[in-house]
Amino acid sequence: MLVLGIETSCDETGVAIYDGAAGRLLAHAVHSQVAMHEAYGGVVPELASRDHIRRLVPLTRLVLEKAKRASTELAAIGYTEGPGLAGALLVGAAFARGLAASLGIPALGIHHLEGHLLSPLLSAPSPAFPFIALLVSGGHTQLMRVDAVGRYALLGETQDDAAGEAFDKTAKLLGLGYPGGPALARLAESGAPGRYRLPRPMIGSGDLDFSFSGLKTAVRTLVKGEKEAAYPDIARAFVDAIVEVLVAKCVRAVERSGLARLVVAGGVGANRQLRSALDAEGARRGFEVFYPEPELCTDNGAMIAFAAALRMKQQSSAEQTSFSVRPRWDLAG
Repeated sequence: MLVLGIETSCDETGVAIYDGAAGRLLAHAVHSQVAMHEAYGGVVPELASRDHIRRLVPLTRLVLEKAKRASTELAAIGYTEGPGLAGALLVGAAFARGLAASLGIPALGIHHLEGHLLSPLLSAPSPAFPFIALLVSGGHTQLMRVDAVGRYALLGETQDDAAGEAFDKTAKLLGLGYPGGPALARLAESGAPGRYRLPRPMIGSGDLDFSFSGLKTAVRTLVKGEKEAAYPDIARAFVDAIVEVLVAKCVRAVERSGLARLVVAGGVGANRQLRSALDAEGARRGFEVFYPEPELCTDNGAMIAFAAALRMKQQSSAEQTSFSVRPRWDLAG
């Protein structure tokens, strides 16, 4: 069963083909709009939507060529139904539904975060159910209990800025431009640990919720009294604070659940310092940590194709006929 995956939730156009029968990803391609949005310091929704229109057809042709498959061999198409930018989602949904109708195959709307959450199952070794999942990206920071495909329980989430959002905003304070998260992480690697200590928001709250807006504000206050030469050390202090909070909450979630598997997904999940800290804590406390490949941490069509293949096994074609997008859509609920 060949499934085409379409991802257009924000500023990356992702297309992929997953072979459900063989259980492997055949091909995927991603076009990032970073260069286009950089001049504006953030994503411009109308420009994002128009660029998705330009990219979808050539990217689909590209992945079909890479997979050495014809469109007539596709059994289904999965697309991101939400959450995300309404216009961008509509482009992907319209393309997926139109192509599916022309081929006489079902199309299935997929939750963007479900794609991220299940993406570590594409890597080897892959986690078995049940597990705790940390979804950590530019727009989301959540802890979930995952018992099976479609069975998710929200344990905690950010009360304000997501971790990735805090990375980008802090990077802007340090003059790193857009998108600043990866640049900030690289700058932090050259910083001296311990020179500055920033707050660890909600680390002792006793719950599994997060808050990162105050951390960003603390950086703003610190930057005012320091010269640019200190920025690597400030970046290191920021990353140290984020990582310590994320690790503490993950450990708490794992211990309370009684499970021994943790999955980390989303763009911030590619951060090397976070991975190192979680691996060390997992080894010390006796739980395993799983991640998707770094190229699958950011938005991509592979995770949508994979999630759609799993969902196709659970649903009949009659349940895959609605046409909609959901800019706001809770995964658990």
